[in-house]
Order: sequence, then structure tokens, then C-alpha cells
Amino acid sequence: MSSSVVSSGHHRPLRWTTFLAVLGPGLVVMLADTDVGSVVTAAQSGAQWGYKLLLLQFILMPILYLVQEMTVRLGIFTGKGHGELIRETFGKGWAYLSVSGLSIATTGALLTEFSGVAGVSQLFGEPRLLGVGLAAATLLVIVWTGSYRRVERIALAMGAFELVFFGIAWVSHPNLHAVLTGLAQAPLGNSDYMMLVAANIGAVIMPWMIFYQQSAVADKGLHPEDYPAARWDTAIGAVVTQSIMAAVLVATAATIGVHNPNAPLNTVQQIAHAFIPYLGSAWGEIIFAVGIVGAGMIAAIVASLAGAWGWGEVTGFKHSLEHHPLEAPWFYGIYTVIILAGALAVALIPNLVTLDIAVEVMNAFLLPLVLGFLVALSVKALPKAHRIRGGYFWLVASVSVLSAGLGVYGGVISIPGVS
Repeated sequence: MSSSVVSSGHHRPLRWTTFLAVLGPGLVVMLADTDVGSVVTAAQSGAQWGYKLLLLQFILMPILYLVQEMTVRLGIFTGKGHGELIRETFGKGWAYLSVSGLSIATTGALLTEFSGVAGVSQLFGEPRLLGVGLAAATLLVIVWTGSYRRVERIALAMGAFELVFFGIAWVSHPNLHAVLTGLAQAPLGNSDYMMLVAANIGAVIMPWMIFYQQSAVADKGLHPEDYPAARWDTAIGAVVTQSIMAAVLVATAATIGVHNPNAPLNTVQQIAHAFIPYLGSAWGEIIFAVGIVGAGMIAAIVASLAGAWGWGEVTGFKHSLEHHPLEAPWFYGIYTVIILAGALAVALIPNLVTLDIAVEVMNAFLLPLVLGFLVALSVKALPKAHRIRGGYFWLVASVSVLSAGLGVYGGVISIPGVS
């Protein structure tokens, strides 16, 4: 969105018009949060543990909001992306460390997203190369030919396909008594359970989300007067994305978890085939495929743009979707390399989707680095009037330490021979 639109925020006659003008970065990044790896994680959680991980999905809502709200605050009140702000505040060394962590997370994300698309292709009897190739070409065309505003709208449209998971949960007819019983149970001493706790935490707070939303806020040109609406954008997105995760978990717990809890659910095809008896063959496959493709495509856009923005911010190259590709060749070049590398890896190497849970656990291991930078920037880089301080600082710090610690702990004890 052009700065001329948002700069007139003081003169907007209706509050809802302000919200609609600002709406986008928060909702896009949150819908991308429910990516293919997250769907697989939620499906395994429900199948293996019933509803015992359902409460965690709701606990993660405010945690997700607290984390992403800091990116909104930083983007609006500094006008700079995450990597650029780390470079200016802490130096190039720390900036390159942060973007290196981002690269690891982005690589994992692209592998899972393209693996999901490949799985959908194979589900309908088509070669994985066809699905992955079409997805990669679509992603390149969207970004190379569109402004920020256009890319955002297309991403939102793709993410809306994830709403089909609510329908899947509804037709699974969960038992209310079983749901309430499961909410009160949490076998924290079980290493398999804790591995999925770590995976779920890693699935909800990812490095590329932080880089994307702060950079998107800056690229969109949001101003301080847009801050309240931007916070609502983020809050609504946090509720929606975790509700989708809960819907997937409920659907698998009510069906696969009851009748076939030991079914392998490492691939899109396995999950779809396990669902088919309860959804109906033809429509079940189509509905599930729509949700997976929507999740994979929006996450691929967000993760790859986060990588391109992050490297552009750290190196100082032009890094805006408002620039023509010839004006910002490094930005568009990095984006293209990320997309092509992920697509080729998935097209040529089979069974990469089995890395989904490992990718989410890896994200949990990156949380101390990611959240540490985010909290430090919110204390040091913001104008004094907007820094987190007092009771709110201790709340954010406590939530960050607890989330990072629990994620790392769950990841460590999931390693064979450690528990």
C-alpha cells in the first residue's frame, strides 16, 4: 500500500476503513504460520495423543500475539525491517548471525511447503515434478510482477483455502466428553509427548515470521497512527491460525486417533488416505488438497520473501516489492534462488516431507536466538515512548524465556538416547 494512503490516517472518517487499509501483514503471516509442516504436526498430535495437545493450541494464541506484536511495534515506529534494525543496533556480526538462523528456518520451510504440494500432485496420480513446477512458477510470477499490495492480496486469497479445515473438523463429529477430558491431561514426563510439544511450539513461532511481518509493515508504509489497527490485524490472525491448528488436531483425534491411532501420518498422502473413510473419497481428497495447497503456497511466499528481505536488509541492497526487479536485482535474485532451490530439492529427492516434524523441532531450537533479538530490539531500538517496559516487559520476557526453554527442552529429550 502506498504511503499516501496510510499517511492520511488522521483524516479517515471511519475506524473500520482504517482497519481495512492496514489489514494484511498480520493476517498473512499468521495464515502462513499454519503451513504444511504445522498441519502435519497437528495431525500427528491428534492421532497419537487425542485431545491432550489441544489446550496447548489455545495457550499459544496469546504467546503468538505477544511475539508478533513486537514486530509490528518495531516496524511501525522505526520504519525498518528486522535484519536492518539488528545491523544498526548490534552490528553486522549479530545481523549475519540472525539472518543465518533465518536461512536455516527458511530452507526447512520451503522443503515442507513444496513437499506438501508434491504430495497433493501424487494424491491425484500426477508426477511430483508437475505440482512443484507449477507452484514454483506461480510464486515467481506473483512476486516478480506485483507490488506489495498485490502480493499481499494474492497471499490472503491463498491462505483463505485453509478455512476448509474447520469444515473437516465439523464433519469428524468429535466427542465433547473426550475433548474436555483430553484438555485436562498432559503427560509431561513422556518424551514422545514432549517432542510434539516442542514441535507445536516450533510450528507457531518461526524466525521467518518475525522477519516477514516487520519487513512487511515497513514495506507497506504503515505509520504510527496505524498501530492500533495493526495490532488488531495481528490479534485476529493469531486466533485464526491457532484455531486452524486446533481444527486439524480435533479432526484427526476424532477419526484417526479413535479408529487407527498407529496409522503413519508422515506424508500428505498418508493423512489424506487416513481421512478419506470419514470425508468421502472424491470430495474428501479435494477438500483436504485445497487446504494443503493453500497452506503451502502462502507459507512459501512468506518464508521466501522473509529470506530475501532479511539478506537485503543485512547487506544494504535494495529490498522492496515497490522496486522494479531491475532496480533491486539482488532482492529479486535471492527470492528466485530460494524458490528454485527448494523446488528442485523436493522434485529430485523423494520423501523430504518426512522431515516436517524435525523442521518444527529445529525451529524450537532457534527460539532463544530469535526471541532474544526481538526482546532486545524492543527494549533498545524503539523510541523511548514505545519501548516495552515495566510489567509488560517482564510479561514478554517471561513468556519468551518459557517458550524458548520449553521448546528446547522438548527438542532435547526427543533425541534418541537423551530421554
